[in-house]
Amino acid sequence: MAMAAASASAMARRAASWPRLLLLSRAFAAAAAEPKRVLVPVADGTEPVEAAATADVLNRAGARVTVATADPAGDDRGLLVEAAFGVKLVADGRVADLEGEAFDLIALPGGMPGSANLRDCKVLEKMVKKQAEQGGLYAAICATPAVTLAHWGLLKGLKATCYPSFMEKFTAEIIPVNSRVVVDRNAVTSQGPATAIEYALALVEQLYGKEKSEEVAGPLYVRPQPGVDYVIDEFNSVEWKCSGTPQEGIPGQGLLSKHKVLVPVANGSEEMEALNLIDILRRAGANVTVASVEDKLQVVTRRHKFNLIADIMVEEAAKREFDLIVMPGGLPGAQKLSSTKVLVDLLKKQAESNKPYGAICASPAYVLEPHGLLKGKKATSFPPMAHLLTDQSACDSRVVVDGNLITSKAPGSATEFALAIVEKLFGREKAVSIAKELIFM
Repeated sequence: MAMAAASASAMARRAASWPRLLLLSRAFAAAAAEPKRVLVPVADGTEPVEAAATADVLNRAGARVTVATADPAGDDRGLLVEAAFGVKLVADGRVADLEGEAFDLIALPGGMPGSANLRDCKVLEKMVKKQAEQGGLYAAICATPAVTLAHWGLLKGLKATCYPSFMEKFTAEIIPVNSRVVVDRNAVTSQGPATAIEYALALVEQLYGKEKSEEVAGPLYVRPQPGVDYVIDEFNSVEWKCSGTPQEGIPGQGLLSKHKVLVPVANGSEEMEALNLIDILRRAGANVTVASVEDKLQVVTRRHKFNLIADIMVEEAAKREFDLIVMPGGLPGAQKLSSTKVLVDLLKKQAESNKPYGAICASPAYVLEPHGLLKGKKATSFPPMAHLLTDQSACDSRVVVDGNLITSKAPGSATEFALAIVEKLFGREKAVSIAKELIFM
């Protein structure tokens, strides 16, 4: 009788505990489903490629990314950020409004004076210091490890890297390492724009593990050997010529350039591809015009939903002459570009005039091929879409030039693509100089 009573009592206790266990199970499931939160603060002068790569890659991993301006409230520009090289972005919010929120990672892009502007944001300083004290993950790239994190005392006793010319700003307590990406405890640092994808993938690994990082890296088609020279597979080589009189290159910087380049963008364009083109070609001194094919200048890019402000509408671009028209990929952006008659007419006129044009990722397959702009040409494209090309003989190449046509593969080849364009427009010496400036090689 006593044994039966004890057994019944144990069963009753187990039965009574089921509701609590079920609630705990549901709570754990909810916690597991909650995405990691990432803050990417930006400011005037931020390097746009670094900000975009961080947000894009972490978004691909499933993180909930917030891009917030560190500029003070009360500015009549609202959330507009004037990043480096004339790139205009609209942030998701303000750092000042996020002070009480918790993040799994705070990742600071570089650029000057962007790094200094981040350094001078007191709310951001307080947030990153708290993140470090609590053992949370924090990161910086380019000038920011030296200008910002070192200034805040957040790299003491740690191994770290930064943009090479800023390494001398490291204090004696910091262990400088000349590597593309350095991870030491809960701090991650990196060197520059061309290390941004490697840096972002390292952040994915820290948050989610190596398997997740490799899963995200796959569709990017990153370089198999970072730090080496780029390769152009060229057929039917011709000289790319520019025409017209010099015009302003980088907006607001008074630089003159004869090389007039059009970069059309749409809602759903791939941000890393668009910003690499804009950033690198403006570094080279090209007069780059960003044209929206939507009904307003602000376009929302594919991955993080970056809000990019174009320079003009495509209808205005159609009234002008360009030495090169080059398109980013991304879906549904490429589909929108393909269905925009004004742009297609511009591209056809460009090809008929034997003037350079090109595309990367989805756009060779979705824009150029359907409109006969790859006829008789060798090209490459995003590998899962390569079957849409009539001639697939060059699809394994990362960058292909055939006469006045240039094409490339994916976000991971976007820097190579832009450097190849610089080489064709300005020469090999200029392209190599910029590649080194970017820490590409």
